[in-house]
Amino acid sequence: MGNADYVYPSTNEYRQCAHPVAVPPPQPFFKSFKNSLKETFFPDDPLRQFKNKTPSRKFFLGLQYFLPILEWGPRYTFQFLKSDLISGITIASLAIPQGISYAKLANLPPILGLYSSFIPPLIYAMMGSSRDLAVGTVAVASLLIGSMLGDEVNATENPALYLHLAFTATFFAGLLQASLGLLRLGFIVDFLSHATIVGFMGGAATVVILQQLKGILGLQHFTQSTDIISVLRSVFSQIHEWRWESGVLGAVFLFFLLLSRYFSKKRPKFFWISAMAPLTTVILGSLLVYLTHAEKHGVDVIGNLKKGLNPPSFGDFVFTSPYLTTAVKTGMITGIIALAEGIAVGRSFAMFKHYNIDGNKEMVAIGTMNIVGSCFSCYLTTGPFSRSAVNFNAGCKTAMSNVVMAIAVMFTLLFLTPLFHYTPLVVLSAIIISAMLGLIDYEAAIHLWKVDKFDFVVCMGAYIGVVFASVEVGLVIAVAISVLRLLLFVARPKTFVLGNLPNSTIYRSVEQYPTTNDVPGILILQIDAPIYFANSSYLRERISRWIDEEEDKLKSTGETSLQYVIFNMSAVGNIDTSGISMLEEVKKITDRRGLKLVLANPGAEVMKKLNKSKFIETIGKEWIYLTVGEAVEACNYKLHTCKPDATNEDSQPWNNV
Repeated sequence: MGNADYVYPSTNEYRQCAHPVAVPPPQPFFKSFKNSLKETFFPDDPLRQFKNKTPSRKFFLGLQYFLPILEWGPRYTFQFLKSDLISGITIASLAIPQGISYAKLANLPPILGLYSSFIPPLIYAMMGSSRDLAVGTVAVASLLIGSMLGDEVNATENPALYLHLAFTATFFAGLLQASLGLLRLGFIVDFLSHATIVGFMGGAATVVILQQLKGILGLQHFTQSTDIISVLRSVFSQIHEWRWESGVLGAVFLFFLLLSRYFSKKRPKFFWISAMAPLTTVILGSLLVYLTHAEKHGVDVIGNLKKGLNPPSFGDFVFTSPYLTTAVKTGMITGIIALAEGIAVGRSFAMFKHYNIDGNKEMVAIGTMNIVGSCFSCYLTTGPFSRSAVNFNAGCKTAMSNVVMAIAVMFTLLFLTPLFHYTPLVVLSAIIISAMLGLIDYEAAIHLWKVDKFDFVVCMGAYIGVVFASVEVGLVIAVAISVLRLLLFVARPKTFVLGNLPNSTIYRSVEQYPTTNDVPGILILQIDAPIYFANSSYLRERISRWIDEEEDKLKSTGETSLQYVIFNMSAVGNIDTSGISMLEEVKKITDRRGLKLVLANPGAEVMKKLNKSKFIETIGKEWIYLTVGEAVEACNYKLHTCKPDATNEDSQPWNNV
């Protein structure tokens, strides 16, 4: 970087402010406030489809908005039905064993896993906007429910109260989810960054896998804690109670599940092998136990499953102290986690098929299905990745695949539940471990390390917190680190020096482009963020330091003394009163040093506030330019045509040109 090759713009006659920076015309307060609200809560403008429509048409469009089935239903074809039928039956074969397994993980009766795979998918099929999301229970939410409710109520000693609290927590989770969607507050979920979710899911999966050692080893007594230290202590303090029969069965079935998944991954056309593997293990395990009477030799089985459809549970909600607080807290945390997972999965598959889903509409759909589900003996459901991936690979066309799955589960509830009597618990543990291994995304963690070290810290903070403390602690740590980073972005914005690209009027960062040339006598700074109260003090100090460093550098090299400081404001989207005060202070600092402050390319919102605060009068309209190039041209013209005979430039005769 240097200034030897800098070419001054060739102008025979200087034209000051050839392109003046305009101040936006004033707007009424209520109109401005309305526009701000619209941009905050309605960035996708969902009401545009209602413009210029008759009242009856508006009513029908409103129904279609909340019930998308009315939109795609009339266009449904027999070809779609064939695809959805295959997809629905395929995901049902996965949903039945997973539902039973995840219910056990939440310390709930296994039948609740089937109940939760019946009613919620029907609700989502009517209200959801994703064609690929397969609804059901998920391991992480099940673990959270089991962990958080288990801290207050022992599921073994007081199963009825524990069950009722699970329904109540699901109700509050659904209420929160639907409210976020209706109030257009979906951006709250964005505080769970990708790095947070990767670490949290990986940590939760690790905890779930460790807890399945109870089923694999056939242990009767096990710790209620979820941290790795307590789990390993519980496992190795009971070595004398390990059952080799259960361990062998678990290892064999786990190997079969992992082998089938590996084969399907290598040959995507055979995805159905991996999808059918869990149900196959349940059938084989049940037959093995039935034929060998293994339940009499230390292999625990599910036992009797209640026949029939979901019984109503809206009379079982617990709204009394001291358990209401626990239910609300559990519902809010699990609801946010389930919402983040469901929307992320839905968007991922929508991207593959080139269509869009409405995040707020999804929140309303997921929330409604949990509210309705909690009234009919269901616990928390969302769109799990594993089930949705099977649905996607099976070629589903619409949400009708959820209806097919629900019908298959209904048939199971009505006629097939007695067949699960001899299903060994070790098979359920193997199914859970197989599913959880897919959630430990070490490749994503490595990618975070390569791309963004801070994101990697967030990821590992969540993982370590979940594994070594608890699921709640891990989540709090991850969100706290993410919010801290957000605050650092706001409070410590980037500022950097710009230089001139050779043979052009383009100005870019001297760090990014080392070949740029200095502009003699001019310091060009770019502020890369809005200027708010949180960063105004930092910016004042950092700008002063930039000026000090530039003056020291010029003195050491004997080059032209510094005369102008140009701020490139193109990245400053907004400014508040603290930011304006900062600019006023910087103006005083530059005046005392005999320097001139120049602004380049301030935006509409910035210009409006600078005008109202009279700062434009303070600095002078002639020192505000549309581009950095124009600002440099003006400063350079004055540097080389005017004789500096005073230390303070305010005394220069050309200052008011």
